[in-house]
Amino acid sequence: MPMRPRHKPRRMCVGCRTSDEKRALLRLVRTPDGVVCYDPTGKALGRGAYVCADAACIQTARKKRALARQLSAPVSDAVYDVLLALVNRLPDARESHQTGA
Repeated sequence: MPMRPRHKPRRMCVGCRTSDEKRALLRLVRTPDGVVCYDPTGKALGRGAYVCADAACIQTARKKRALARQLSAPVSDAVYDVLLALVNRLPDARESHQTGA
């Protein structure tokens, strides 16, 4: 009996609205005390939202206020700065997003 391939959870980017594997996206979380922060583990307690590891998607989400709407909490400029700094250190993630790999 052949084994089925392992299920890989998919999530939607709030910036570009495309679906991708959970591990390929950046997760932000609104903690129970209302603070919005980046969640590198993907397991933090609270309401989560995902954005592509691409500067254009982050800027689109910022412009549309998509993260604030999804998380029902204000998102500070510092959070966006952290995401953009993180994306600038991950050139391979940006290239795979742009090529659709």
